[in-house]
Amino acid sequence: MTRPWEADPSALFERRLGKTAQELGNSKDGTDCPDIWQLDNGDIAVIGRDLTVDYSVNLPSGVSLAADERLVVIPGNMLSAAKKDIPDA
Repeated sequence: MTRPWEADPSALFERRLGKTAQELGNSKDGTDCPDIWQLDNGDIAVIGRDLTVDYSVNLPSGVSLAADERLVVIPGNMLSAAKKDIPDA
């Protein structure tokens, strides 16, 4: 079965959306940095804490995780800071 969308591992990081974790006070030294990036193919890469196991038993109705997917959590202020960089649909 073919999925309607598949991540392209050859896509490159193009631009950060929002501010760095250090600018937002979410990291002290840059080694544990959540981040949001737009890839050169338009997809979005999110770097966050992997909480797949913690949340997998509490997913809302209609939400599921495929075997090759992970649920990551980032600070709320990071997504808010990226708002200006995300175009309206």
